[in-house]
Amino acid sequence: MRYVHTNLVARDWRALADFYVSVFGCELLLPERDLRGAWLEDSAGLAAGARLRGAHLRLPGPPEADPQTWPTLELFQYDDPVEQTDPVADRLGFGHLAFRVEDVPGTLAALLRAGGGELGRVAHTTIPGVGELTVVYARDPEGNILELQTWS
Repeated sequence: MRYVHTNLVARDWRALADFYVSVFGCELLLPERDLRGAWLEDSAGLAAGARLRGAHLRLPGPPEADPQTWPTLELFQYDDPVEQTDPVADRLGFGHLAFRVEDVPGTLAALLRAGGGELGRVAHTTIPGVGELTVVYARDPEGNILELQTWS
């Protein structure tokens, strides 16, 4: 058994993919998906006529790892999505995507330039037995929560 992907439902999957490619160096994996049919309605409990479009992005990983085994970020856009409020860090359910970066403030600045938003402030702490952590929570352009972290 192995972990395969995380799915985000997007308002505009192409714009969100561009954000993750430009800020985090993700790689768009082809083919793009355009899915519909009884199998989709049945498997996901959706109404008749449901359609989704999108693609997978290869997440950044260690250079020595086999890229074929890396988990992906699956970005899908439904024709008729159900709206929700912006998530907050302490809600139940899906929390955030975390990226280990070289420079937390620099990556946060790049994220903001690419259309993302702030959620918290850059903070520093020591986690006993693990190390020194620099961390901040932010949002992608669609409001999904991201954690930027670096360890020393």
